[in-house]
Amino acid sequence: MCGRYALHANPEVVSLLFGLSKVPAYQPRYNIAPASQVLIIRKYEAAMVRWGLVPRWAKDPSIGAKLNNARAESVAEKPSFRDAYRKRRCLIPASGFYEWKTEAGRKQPYYVLPSAGELFAFAGLWEEWNGPEGALQTCAVITTESNEKMRAVHDRMPLIVAPEDYPRWLAGGAGLPRPCPAGAIEIRRVSRAVNNARNDAAGLIEPDGS
Repeated sequence: MCGRYALHANPEVVSLLFGLSKVPAYQPRYNIAPASQVLIIRKYEAAMVRWGLVPRWAKDPSIGAKLNNARAESVAEKPSFRDAYRKRRCLIPASGFYEWKTEAGRKQPYYVLPSAGELFAFAGLWEEWNGPEGALQTCAVITTESNEKMRAVHDRMPLIVAPEDYPRWLAGGAGLPRPCPAGAIEIRRVSRAVNNARNDAAGLIEPDGS
């Protein structure tokens, strides 16, 4: 799964990496949690949407709290995601993401970052739900089985799209990218302060020496 991530790259860097003329202004974040406004890249543009996908057919937008992640193995068939998978794909820029491992009976966070380059691009889906208060745009992160390095921490991870596959993914190309190679990621143990989503500071991604 993917429950927290960071995005602290300069918006100009994001524009350059994704071939866009501009991206919406956003503040550096080091502990992004579900229900936050997050940056997505879709065909020809970037946008800020809420993390937690609300299907078009939903009667209540609260369903989005249960749909932060979409499993790669079932995304094409699951009613909550299949229409967006066919028609509304996106990329979700991330400087890194967190995952947890039980150590000595406690949840220990680890931060996963690119071994080269500044950003990951998570495979994602987006939707627009229309309710009495107007349109609500939302997204979900697609997850997949972990590569051999990530399995030391957790058995799931975000599906990371390589730059050469961005156009095909956004265009709705058949099939899913494979889990990223083990050499594409670095993993570091970080402070348990990450466990509280209200904590959001640059120190959260620094190695924990304890």
